[in-house]
Amino acid sequence: MPEAVIKEFGHSLRDIQKGRDPGNTKPLRHLGETGISEIVVDEKAGTFRTVYTIEFKDAIAVLHVFQKKSKSGIATPKKEIDLVLQRLKQARIEYNEWKREK
Repeated sequence: MPEAVIKEFGHSLRDIQKGRDPGNTKPLRHLGETGISEIVVDEKAGTFRTVYTIEFKDAIAVLHVFQKKSKSGIATPKKEIDLVLQRLKQARIEYNEWKREK
C-alpha cells in the first residue's frame, strides 16, 4: 500500500476519533449492521478502503483494509464483506472482554 494512502487513512481515523468528518467516508448500510463505515482513498495505484466501526463507546475498531480491484461496479466484493462481518463479530467479543478487564 502506498505511504500516502497509509497516511491519509491515519489522518482520517484521527479525525473520526475527534468527532470530525474527514470528508472521505461513507456508511456501509447494505451490510445489515449499524455503525460500519469505510474510508475511501483514490490513488494512482488504485482505490483503497478501510472499513471500521464506531459501534463501541470508547473505541474505533478497524475491521479491514484492502485495495478494491473489481473491474466493474462500485460494490464491495462479497469476500471482503464476509471478512468484515466475521471481524466485527470478533471485535465485539474482544471489546466485551476488554471492558470486563477494566
